[in-house]
Amino acid sequence: MALPKTLALGLAALSVLPGAAPLSDIDITVDHLRSSKGLLQLCLTANERSFPDCEDDPAARRMTARAKDGVARFSNLPAGQYALAIVHDENGNSKLDTFAGIPKEGIGFSRNPSFSFGPPRFSQVVFVAQGAGTSQRVKIKYYL
Repeated sequence: MALPKTLALGLAALSVLPGAAPLSDIDITVDHLRSSKGLLQLCLTANERSFPDCEDDPAARRMTARAKDGVARFSNLPAGQYALAIVHDENGNSKLDTFAGIPKEGIGFSRNPSFSFGPPRFSQVVFVAQGAGTSQRVKIKYYL
């Protein structure tokens, strides 16, 4: 059953009301890749408990991009605070390969925090996305 035309027009107008929270786009640029092989596995979450792997967060956004491009974009996100984790999946097997718990593939995080054992804390990587023009330049780090 279709909505009456006046109701449909009224609902459409709600999405463009002044003062409505704008949607955000986040442009990601990835630096310091040791090769252009494989994929970039990106995970974006606003949930501290789901960082860095986005597990158990139904609102998390995951994306795969080609490493040779070194760029990605998350579109139409509600304004808010987010944390980004990236894996340079060089062999394209959709997981972070490790040896004795040490990553064999590159990893990086929003705001490029210093870290050595384990991932950085959520508070070290969280950033604000608000409207157009939000971007993050992430440096990938390799251990092996």
